[in-house]
Amino acid sequence: TGAAKLVVVIAIFLLTFYVISQVFEIKMDANLGHIFARSALDAAARSTKPPRYKCGISKACPEKHFAFKMSSGAANVVGPKICVEDNVLMSGVKNNVGRGINVALVNGKTGELLDTKFFDMWAGDVAPLIEFLKSIQDGTIVLMATYDDGATKLNEEARKLIAELGSTSITNLGFRDNWVFCGGKGIKTKSPFEQHIKNNKDTNKYEGWPEVVEMEGCIPQKQD
Repeated sequence: TGAAKLVVVIAIFLLTFYVISQVFEIKMDANLGHIFARSALDAAARSTKPPRYKCGISKACPEKHFAFKMSSGAANVVGPKICVEDNVLMSGVKNNVGRGINVALVNGKTGELLDTKFFDMWAGDVAPLIEFLKSIQDGTIVLMATYDDGATKLNEEARKLIAELGSTSITNLGFRDNWVFCGGKGIKTKSPFEQHIKNNKDTNKYEGWPEVVEMEGCIPQKQD
């Protein structure tokens, strides 16, 4: 009788152990399945997230090109912004922009920043701008953006020097127009990188100023 009871106890113990092990295994499988499912969802989310390109432009530039993105100022409140190869060259945050025409010079071979300047074309003098434009070396990429007013003090000589960099809109740039331009010293053709919005009280987004103008693109690297 005692042996029979022992057998029954052992059988119950083994059965209980088996059931518990099965339940534990099922839970482990469920947890692993949940982990794998979440990993798959995370991977899918990462794969569907759009890639980010330099300066936040919409598509990658080909080899031997420099990515750039720029915007004019917003009225007389927010300054312009110029970015090349994911480096912000000029912006209100960097505190190196000002009323008038903002200019960034970039090495056409390396994409490295050479200089930044802004010239007040409302209350300033055009002579420093002319002198600066004449000093630019061949092969230099020139990026320009207006802020507030970039045209009042421009004269024929200054406009001609900017036109020689590849601009076509500079001859028509007027009071409080918004304008962004990317050209180069020694360029043989007109630049394809230029945007211009006229100051027009009937279409202005801001009182007294047109909307911000933005532009992005890929600048060919200067070859020897």
